[in-house]
Amino acid sequence: MKIKVIVHPAEEGGYWAEVPAIPGCATQGENMEELMENVQEAIEACLSVDIETYDLTEDTQVLEVAV
Repeated sequence: MKIKVIVHPAEEGGYWAEVPAIPGCATQGENMEELMENVQEAIEACLSVDIETYDLTEDTQVLEVAV
């Protein structure tokens, strides 16, 4: 899966990026390499879900799907 990221120059130097498909998902970096690493981490964090907050029973299955 590919997700579009909008990259902006930061006023104080470096860059900041936002992920329009995931509201509130944004990050920054001093250079493009650091920004891209941070974007990956931000997307993973924004999409992660704490399954412990759900009422799981013995019949419930939790699956991980690569996208």
